[in-house]
Order: sequence, then C-alpha cells, then structure tokens
Amino acid sequence: MELDILQANALDALQLLIRTPSVNPSIDPEHGSGEAEIARVACEWLSSRGVRGWTEDAGPDDGERYESGGHRPPLQRVNAVAGIGEGKGRTLVLCAHLDTVATAGMTIPPFEPRVEAGRVYGRGAYDMKGSAAAIMASMVTLAQESLPGRVLAALVADEEYASLGAQDFIRRHRADACVLTEPSEGRLVLAHKGFVWIEITTRGRAAHGSRWDLGVSAIASMGRIISALDEFDRTELRRRTHPLLGPASGHASMISGGSGLSTYAEKCVLQVERRTLPGESTAAVLDEVTQVVERAGCSASVPGAGGNAEIRILLDRPPLVCDRDAQIALAVRESATAVTGRAPEEIGVGYWMDAALFAAAGIPTVNYGPAGAGAHEAVEWVDLDSVTSCAQVLIETARRFLGVRC
Repeated sequence: MELDILQANALDALQLLIRTPSVNPSIDPEHGSGEAEIARVACEWLSSRGVRGWTEDAGPDDGERYESGGHRPPLQRVNAVAGIGEGKGRTLVLCAHLDTVATAGMTIPPFEPRVEAGRVYGRGAYDMKGSAAAIMASMVTLAQESLPGRVLAALVADEEYASLGAQDFIRRHRADACVLTEPSEGRLVLAHKGFVWIEITTRGRAAHGSRWDLGVSAIASMGRIISALDEFDRTELRRRTHPLLGPASGHASMISGGSGLSTYAEKCVLQVERRTLPGESTAAVLDEVTQVVERAGCSASVPGAGGNAEIRILLDRPPLVCDRDAQIALAVRESATAVTGRAPEEIGVGYWMDAALFAAAGIPTVNYGPAGAGAHEAVEWVDLDSVTSCAQVLIETARRFLGVRC
C-alpha cells in the first residue's frame, strides 16, 4: 500500500513537471521560459502535501550564450527548495535540476506527459524531471517521520548551461552530504569528469588575395594549432587515465574566420573543450594549451598582451570524485541493496554534473538516479518503476545517513 502511494505521488509530480515548460533560456533564447513557473508549482505541490517549500532567486543570468556569442535580456533564475526535519544533527541534500534543453526536432508532444507500457514520455522526463519527482515523492514520505536531522530538496535552475542554481544553493545552505539524482539506471556514480572551455584567437594581416607578399592568414596559423592540439590529445591526454573515468581528452569544437575568398584572413577563432580528470586543474590545462600553441609556431598570450595567438578561458567546472567508503556512499549503497535486492554497480561517467560543485564546497556527494532514454533527443522517456525505486532508495538513504533508529 505504501509503495502504491509512493508511486502515485511520483507519477503525479512527474506529470505536473512535464506539463510545465522549463526550457533553459540560455540554450534557447527564443522559446526558453526559465524555471520561475516550474519552481512555483513544485513548491505548491510539496506544500499541499505537508512539506514546506519555497522559491529562491538564483540571480539573473548575463543573457549571453557561449555557444554563439548572441545576447538576450538578463532573466531571473529560480530554485525550488524544500526542507523537513528538526534541523538538529546532520543535513542531507537531495538534488535535481528543473531546466531542460530545447524541444526543436521532438517527434512527441514535449509538454503533454504520456504513460505507456510503464514509461512516462515528455521533454525532461529522463533529464531530469523523473529524478525531481522521485525527490518530491520521497520528501512527502519523510515528512511523516521524526527525523534526527534535516533533509533539503534542491530543485535547481540552469544545470544545462552554467549551473547558476546549484551555485546559489550552495552559497545559501550548509549540508553534510548530497545525493544528486541524474539518471544512472540504478548505478552508484562516484566520479565524473570536469571540463574547461577555451577560446584561441589567431591574428594575421588582411590583404588582397593576390598580395601573397603582404597577406598573412590567421587561418593557416590556426590550422597548425589544431593539428598540434589533436596530436597532444592522441599522444599525451589519452595516456592519462582514471580507474572509473578512463582517459582525459580534448577536441576542437567550433571555428570561424576570414571575410572573403579573395582576402587573407585577419582573424580566426577556435573554441576547444578539454575534459579533465580528478587532480587536473584549470591553471594546468591553460598552461598546457599555451605550450601546445607555442610549439605550433604561434606566440601565445593572454588577451591584450600582444602576440599572434590569444588564449582565454570561457568556462570551467571541476571533476567529481567521492571515496567509496564515505558515509554518504555507504548509505546509498546499503539503501539500494535493501530496496533492489542487489548491490548497485559503482561507476564513473564522462559527462559533467552539478555534483562537482557540491563536492568542491566540501559536501561529500554521489549520484544515484532512475532509468530511461532520450536525453536531448527527439523522443524522451523515463521508466516509472525506476522513479519509484529511486524514491525508495532516497528515503532509505535519508534514514541511514541521519541515523534513524528502526
């Protein structure tokens, strides 16, 4: 009976979240509505079931898109937060993000949740409104118990772009551990890679295409840099490995340059992504890229310092690693084993999550989430039973981590 109620709550919350558009406006400035409305309805849903929920302004974004350099007016970003427990003892955070990617190209109605053969379809169902629904349902159950500590639900904004929501939550709230709930098919994620986004600009000399004696092509210089970066990736980075994450890597992502077929290119801009392992710092990555650029025959510099190649950091995020013997890892492992009847597989993943921000703030963090498919794709769905199972694991994790006596 209790499991039926838990699943009913999870499904009701999930359908509500899918029906509420929350496309990230930094990804889709034209159609992105942000998280203000979905944060409000999530708090109302929780409050109507005995869980105190409230919204927090995560601050305005800057209206800038790193991907294209385009701009839009700044938009206030909003988190939904909920809390239960007396506030004594430990504090555990359960975290999911509310924003989604865009809906262009979807072949199902993005905001009309459909339940079929145990799957719930819609934009964000898998990434990651199913996880948010599991948190919401677990909070309703835990609110009926006497907890010796606190549980905070952090339903945050902007994970798909710059993680404004998670950063703001961490600034406001103290915690002893966090369980992020990105989809993991019931596996326990103990590590993930970080990343550094880098922009390299080469300078040449514009001249008529017939004036080989005057023109210097910035694109030619960039070609040598790209070749050198590719070689560095193949011969050096792939030899750096982590037991859960595999090798470090880097790749040229986007390039632009030139003004016409009959003109030597005065400027060329390359954007590079570097995926980092635990122990690799942004400063070390910048130093390595600088050395690669110089070995390619270009004088590297920071912006404004002269030289024919400028290098700057666009955005960087740290990797995550959690000791498998940390108390929160033990609590999730034991809870998942009790709920599912088997110990969860322990893995690392190559993609980035908000988990690293909690860990960087000194909050031990792991990830455990439901199953499904279609993240960022034309058809997206989450397995309803796995959402319910995730909620059960979160409930048991809270009990074990906070020290509830059975």
